[in-house]
Amino acid sequence: MPTHEEALLGALGICRKAGRLLYGYDRVEEAVLRGKVVLVLLASDASQRTADHMHTLCDKVIPCKTMPLTSVQLAMLTPRPTAVYGVTDGNLARLCAQHLA
Repeated sequence: MPTHEEALLGALGICRKAGRLLYGYDRVEEAVLRGKVVLVLLASDASQRTADHMHTLCDKVIPCKTMPLTSVQLAMLTPRPTAVYGVTDGNLARLCAQHLA
């Protein structure tokens, strides 16, 4: 049985293949402001400033969760390492949220 980390990475891969995963600070921030994101996920090694800003941006609007995965572990999902991800589909967001320990 896969660990929570492996299952979460798999769920994020499904989001990416479905075209429902945004990544990068600026891109996710803009999508949150436009109401396009259902769940914001942060890498465990995101800077405190980035985490604080995203939590403030999402406060009382959408969930913003810190994943148990680092940017290095998440690097296979994106062309460049990033610490901020946004899921734009409700069902896929629930799938990812299930695997947050």
